[in-house]
Amino acid sequence: MPRWPEAGSRRVHVLVAGIVQGVGFRPFLHRLASRLGLGGWARNTPAGVELELEGPPDAIEAFVRTLRAGPPPLAVVEQVTVRPLPACRGETAFAILPSTAGGAATLAAPDLAPCPACLREMADPAGRRYRYPFINCTDCGPRFSILRALPYDRANTSMAGFAMCRGCAAEYADLGSRRYHAQPNCCPACGPRAFYLDDAGQALPGDPIALAQRALAAGRTVAVKGTGGIHLACDARNEAAVLRLRRRKRRPEKPLAVLCRDLDTARQLCLVSEDEAALLQSPRRPIVLLEKRPDAAGLACLSENRRLGVLLPYTPLHVLLADGSAGGPAALVLTSANLPGCPVMTGNDEALAGLQGIADGYLLHDRPIVNRCDDSLVAVWQGRECFFRRSRGYAPQPLVMPDSAADGVLALGAEQKAGFAAGRDRHVFLSQHIGDLKNAETLDHYRAALKTQLRLFGIVPRALACDLHPDYFSTREAQAMAAERGLPLLQVQHHWAHMAACMADNRLAGPAFGIVWDGTGLGSDGSIWGGEFLRGGYDGFRRVGSIRPVPLPGGDAAVRQIGRTGLALAWDAGVPAEVLNALPLMRALPGRQALRTMLEKGIACPGASSVGRLFDGAYALLAGRVDAGYDGQAPALLESLACRDIPGRAYPLAFYEEGGVRRFDTRPLAAALCADAAAGVSPAAIARGFMDALARMALEQCRALNPDRLPVVLSGGVFLNQYLLREVTRLLEAGGFAVCTHRRVSPSDEGLALGQLAIAARAAL
Repeated sequence: MPRWPEAGSRRVHVLVAGIVQGVGFRPFLHRLASRLGLGGWARNTPAGVELELEGPPDAIEAFVRTLRAGPPPLAVVEQVTVRPLPACRGETAFAILPSTAGGAATLAAPDLAPCPACLREMADPAGRRYRYPFINCTDCGPRFSILRALPYDRANTSMAGFAMCRGCAAEYADLGSRRYHAQPNCCPACGPRAFYLDDAGQALPGDPIALAQRALAAGRTVAVKGTGGIHLACDARNEAAVLRLRRRKRRPEKPLAVLCRDLDTARQLCLVSEDEAALLQSPRRPIVLLEKRPDAAGLACLSENRRLGVLLPYTPLHVLLADGSAGGPAALVLTSANLPGCPVMTGNDEALAGLQGIADGYLLHDRPIVNRCDDSLVAVWQGRECFFRRSRGYAPQPLVMPDSAADGVLALGAEQKAGFAAGRDRHVFLSQHIGDLKNAETLDHYRAALKTQLRLFGIVPRALACDLHPDYFSTREAQAMAAERGLPLLQVQHHWAHMAACMADNRLAGPAFGIVWDGTGLGSDGSIWGGEFLRGGYDGFRRVGSIRPVPLPGGDAAVRQIGRTGLALAWDAGVPAEVLNALPLMRALPGRQALRTMLEKGIACPGASSVGRLFDGAYALLAGRVDAGYDGQAPALLESLACRDIPGRAYPLAFYEEGGVRRFDTRPLAAALCADAAAGVSPAAIARGFMDALARMALEQCRALNPDRLPVVLSGGVFLNQYLLREVTRLLEAGGFAVCTHRRVSPSDEGLALGQLAIAARAAL
């Protein structure tokens, strides 16, 4: 901050970078300048917020100090640049000027839940926004989901089609109003409107919220349009309604999220810690995975495991829908309205066409959704988010990196839980939740989201990175883009990218020791990896440890039919016939003899050194399960069993060397697990013993392969398992190792692009 003599006025130019648009920043500047007696102006620009100040030097210094130390609560001030100007202009008043256009270089805010002031106003019968489902102000409301372009002005959003009435325009121009320069400002006279349609798409007269509540109370399924997508809702405590929704949506087993009226309602269903309560009530409003209350009945139809995804209302419309004023339920299932494997729906016509036979009614509105943004899903780990899915409430807020090495690097991620990462200066912009790239609809969503983020944030790729696997859609996209634009392309081994992602997430310069456990990823030797111990950094890596490859009869078929993997584990371990035949799996598994012949002759049985597949096989042996109903089901159910208050079995560990790689020998563990299952040992004790064995294995591998005690990074989708994450971290830290886990991105493939980007940035393509 420059210093001036105390006497006389001075004029300065100030540029503020960060999330400073759409968060009430210019009104904050105007009020601050007026309080300190400063003249000048402020405006949104592609670089952030630009302003000039004129007045006494001590007042200017106080302004800048406050700007840096106490900005609006939703703003993120990353940089404040102050430059003296040569002459004063005699300005004593402060004004907000029209925004300037140009190449985008600023940031955009995520969608935010209604603030307490708006909630109070919405509940006031004397107010003009009483029960208005689109109430907002500078501190809350839609942001990214309505944004077409930057700078963040009404004309650049889907609110452009709603001209402000005289009352709203007066608020917009009133320095004393919390809606001063609030771009989505509106009211019932001029803003969006909600409406209710029956199952045939015909509008029904009456209060749309009340109509929806009555339908939900009667056990019907209602499609509800939010900020970033359309959801299907039903009464969460009505088992028949939930099972009907599952049947119609063809989602027989996958857990369903529950929208609770308030924190007290959530506590009736689940155990809620202080950290979890704070996250549930935060403006970001993610779905938070909570432990179900043992005394709460009727939750099995919502989630078959011990945890339930819970969220609180995140739009005014959801607040009204859950308030029960017309007899509606206090807890609602809220699951994405989408066809199997496709992205969440966003358009009214799309919902009416695609949800026939699924929805009994439609609570919709006429504000277009510009950017599809599904709900975020988190668990609390060490007092903050562990991301399963980073999307609404967080996207498109970028990660801040130590330097600008990744500027212009675009990483296109993997195929499952697809996501991309784009670098601009010191920022890395991550995509919102995309899904698995397995159909044209999801691929179109991926391409559209990528195009939008590059355009919004003015990113021009200079280098590309992607996965090593040649058949991933993301790899093909990267190859096509590289050829079309003449850009260099780096293909990065899957598990190295996971390791680098956790390093970058924790701002580690390297080197590090990586424990990377997931389902499958193409190894640099052409085999399937997934239980890896790596040494290295952004410049390169060496595979020093792994697990014994699990044979997968039928290849990808074994990923869906986990009973095949269970049989393969038992066969590989040489489990005696009398033990094998006593297992429930052997009575349920079709084609056992043909599968055994495939294993014995090595026909279509690729090996996978995968902890994810090890979980599948262990659960199949333990529970007699033949098929997986959804991705990650077996690990989730195994985790649920292991978290019971029953001591785990003590299972053996064994290792062997092969080609310079120290491998964990799964055979003694599989044989002991089969023996216990056949003998009728408690499934909870077996599951916990299995988990504990993997945690002890991680420690033993660290002791053997990381003698110089490099920082240990944990990555890969297996570490979404909170029991295993906790135990591995506890044992390693007790053993004297420094452990880094994911903080800002998911350990799953969704966060993989960050590692690809970090590696490509170091390669200086």
